[in-house]
Order: sequence, then structure tokens, then C-alpha cells
Amino acid sequence: MEFNNTLANEYEKGIRRTLPSYDAMLRLTQTFYRANLPEEATFLVLGSGSGNEILQFAEQRPRWSFVGIDPAQAMLQIAEERLKSLPNNISFCHGTILETSLPSTKFDAASCILVLHFIETYEEKLATLKEIVKHLKPGAPFVLVSKYGLLNSTETELQFDLWRAYWLQHTKLSAVEVANMEQSIRALSFMQEEEILSLLQQAGFTQPSRFFATTLFAGWVCYKEKP
Repeated sequence: MEFNNTLANEYEKGIRRTLPSYDAMLRLTQTFYRANLPEEATFLVLGSGSGNEILQFAEQRPRWSFVGIDPAQAMLQIAEERLKSLPNNISFCHGTILETSLPSTKFDAASCILVLHFIETYEEKLATLKEIVKHLKPGAPFVLVSKYGLLNSTETELQFDLWRAYWLQHTKLSAVEVANMEQSIRALSFMQEEEILSLLQQAGFTQPSRFFATTLFAGWVCYKEKP
């Protein structure tokens, strides 16, 4: 999915329909970080998008600094405009973590929210998570939120039924438009929870725990392994 200017500007509405508990998820994530970090901390935000995560995390934390990474230039432009009035030190990198040069200093925390399902292969997902680990201090808190499930299984298909009904009831899209969008979602990379937990552990994260789940999405908190 290419986030051009049109799609980037529509993201704010779309994400809250696709993931109805999106804002609650961000608040829970913010709570996790505040419980684990001091008043001054450095953040690495993968898929920083239009700046929603940084905006939420920075609330009442003016001494938290952020580096956001995103492959969509249109999203970065929106984020820079939205966040320019914040007192925090915020910078952005265009690209993926596998192709950008990050500061040599280690970060106190990182997030990878609604990104992993856009990465197609297991190998690239693992490489991405390992690269995040490389840039974190030991014990650093980490949050991963992604689509999850086994396509064509009874459980996941029931979740698709609910997702489809939500869009038809709460938007003006036609059944054909929702069906087309569903096909694009099914083309993304779904993984079962067991596979995601295995990825996190292989990459070097410990104590993974699911803190959130809504229809086709789930989120896990964990920490970079200490030596």
C-alpha cells in the first residue's frame, strides 16, 4: 500500500474505522511507556506516519525526544506540520529502518505500531525487529501492534464478518467498496500470535505480553533482553 498525499490525508478517518479502538490502544501504549521510563527519554518510532503516536506519547512529557521513521514522504510531511509546535526534540528519517542511518546512541524505547503487516516476508520482519533491538538500550520497553490471525480459519473469518459489518454500518461506503477494501487487507501479511511471539523472542525481546486485541489487530508489550 503506497501512502500518497490522498491516502495520507485520509488515514486519520480510515484508521479509526478499521481499528475502532485505535485511540484507546494508543492511550494504553502511552501508559506502558510512562510506567517504564523517566521524565527524560529517547524514542524510536517505526512507521511514525502522520504523527499520531508521537503526539500521544509526548503529552506531558516535554523532555522525551523522538526519531520517527517512515517510507512515505507524504506522511512525514503531515507529521512535521502537526508536531512542529511541540516542545519536544523531534526528527524524522525517510525510508525503512533497514535502509536509513540512525544516530549511534541507543534509544530508551521504541514502537512498531501497525507496520509489521506491511512487511511481506518472515525474514524481513525478523530483520526489522533485530535492527530495532540493535538500536535499543538493554531493558528498553517496546510495543508491537499488528494485524494477526490465520486467514480462512473460523476465528479470523468471524472477525472479518464483524469488521465488514462495522464498515457498512458506520460509513457511507457501498458493499462493493467494502469488499474491494477487504481484498486489499487480505493481501497483507497476517501472522498467528504464536508466530509473532516467536519473532519477538528471536529478535531479542523478552516478556512479551498481549495487552490489546480488536477484530483483526492485536498488540504486545515487551522489553529488550538484558545481557
